[in-house]
Amino acid sequence: MENKNTYINLKDLEVYQLARELSRLGWEIYEKLDWQTKKINGDQFIESTDPVGANIAEGYGRFHFLDKIKFYYNARGSFLECNEHWVELLYERKKISEDIYRKYKEVANKFFLKLNNFIAATYRAKTA
Repeated sequence: MENKNTYINLKDLEVYQLARELSRLGWEIYEKLDWQTKKINGDQFIESTDPVGANIAEGYGRFHFLDKIKFYYNARGSFLECNEHWVELLYERKKISEDIYRKYKEVANKFFLKLNNFIAATYRAKTA
């Protein structure tokens, strides 16, 4: 009989992998910005992009499901800040190309669905 409580490593979680991909793309965007744009928008963009994966990691390491979910909600908040605000401003102001914008948004859309499903699964696991 298969053990249903098999531990999955953080790096094997698709939601975490997608968060790391967003960080990679975020850094690709950030590195190409000029100094002034980095200081005005870029720093805040990368400071909201990188905590997404960090919050998933911290929540995943917590024991109680409500503690986990708190960090997953923090990840979602940071994600919405970088995806719905900063990357949109950078694109609107023509600081990033349409190609990198679309690539970022493609990963972001997959991530957002996975994160919401991950949060819902965490809630369901509590009652299982």
